[in-house]
Amino acid sequence: MIFIYNDYGGTHTTSLAAAYHLNKLPTNRQLTTEEILAVDYFNKLNRSDMGKLIFHGLDENGNPVHTLGRGSSKVVIPALENLSLILQDKYQNAEPIVFSNTSPTVPLIMTIGGFLSRGLKLGFVGDPLLVAGSKQCCANIRELVLHTKQTAAARSGTESVIVIENKNYSA
Repeated sequence: MIFIYNDYGGTHTTSLAAAYHLNKLPTNRQLTTEEILAVDYFNKLNRSDMGKLIFHGLDENGNPVHTLGRGSSKVVIPALENLSLILQDKYQNAEPIVFSNTSPTVPLIMTIGGFLSRGLKLGFVGDPLLVAGSKQCCANIRELVLHTKQTAAARSGTESVIVIENKNYSA
């Protein structure tokens, strides 16, 4: 199974989701500022990184975990879904691919912080907002990751590509 967490920029909620998925973060409490800033790729990707699959590691079952910034495009995930199906069919590969949307977990303060920090290069203003937003949504991200793993496990025998929109995890 291949997991791909995706959202607009691919550097905030996706990085946190990948870290939770890989058991790199505590799940029994709110994250500290230091823990958030130490997450791999958190607030480190640029616009030029959009569309790139970023590998974060293998989970406890040996499944690769990636993140993806898809920008404002509504067609990236459907295109990747179709490409995945074509490649799986051509090469007789039944490895399920799971696309999990982390966008619904993003609170407004994180959107503003990301725009200031990454978009306008005003990290001194945007970074504290990103941290505050991360603290605000970390419980939702933990739940989203758990839901993603459970959904993937339940559907892996019946579907080779699983797209999870996660609309119930709004900030």
